[in-house]
Amino acid sequence: MANMSYCRFENTLRDLVDCVNALEAVVYEEESISESEWEYAKRMKKWCERFVETIEDCEEEDININ
Repeated sequence: MANMSYCRFENTLRDLVDCVNALEAVVYEEESISESEWEYAKRMKKWCERFVETIEDCEEEDININ
């Protein structure tokens, strides 16, 4: 189910934290993830990079937050 617009960032942050924890477990605790999950993690990296660029643009433009 899609996130409601009023809480999409809040809900997505929780999921992102879960994903970071899973990757940290792979690196530091010798856990594993599937090949499919690894491919999606790499795709998500590209979207996270785009998110960072876009939010920096928003901050530079001093956008109006309601």
